[in-house]
Amino acid sequence: MEANRDLPNLLLVDDDELFCRILSSALKKRGFTVQVSHNVADSIELIGDAAPEYAVVDLSMPGDSGLVLVEKLHQLDEHTRIVVLTGYASIATAVEAIKLGATHYLAKPADADEVVAALGRESGDTAAQITGQPMSTRRLEWEHIQKILMECDGNISETARRLGMHRRTLQRKLAKRPSKA
Repeated sequence: MEANRDLPNLLLVDDDELFCRILSSALKKRGFTVQVSHNVADSIELIGDAAPEYAVVDLSMPGDSGLVLVEKLHQLDEHTRIVVLTGYASIATAVEAIKLGATHYLAKPADADEVVAALGRESGDTAAQITGQPMSTRRLEWEHIQKILMECDGNISETARRLGMHRRTLQRKLAKRPSKA
């Protein structure tokens, strides 16, 4: 138990319990002491006033979004290395995550090696690939919805009103995974 005090501590927050078990095990094998939580409220209670050295935070969870936790962790310690990991990646949420203190943003699926690499990144990558293809109209629609949803602080009714669509239509669109291209 004494040896674990020398290992870097990492907070893993995701509402998918199976995913947490698998990623937690992989991160432990890569030299981290891992604390797991499945929502923002429990995470805040778990860490108290002591921010971890590293955090991997899911974006979309029941209750508060992972962005709330990113902001809290950054307020506790601006040196905490935070990776936002999400199955619902969008430009709007990536920008907000970075503004709130995340160090990196990864779209699921991502493996443990990608997560560890993201935790260690100190700067941007000028060699990042730029695709020659513009986004599809489905992807553009998803990005626009996400932008308006962020502007409305997650309020679906207000977002639907601003987009000129029925709230249930918007909910159906939000329940679908975003288009890749």
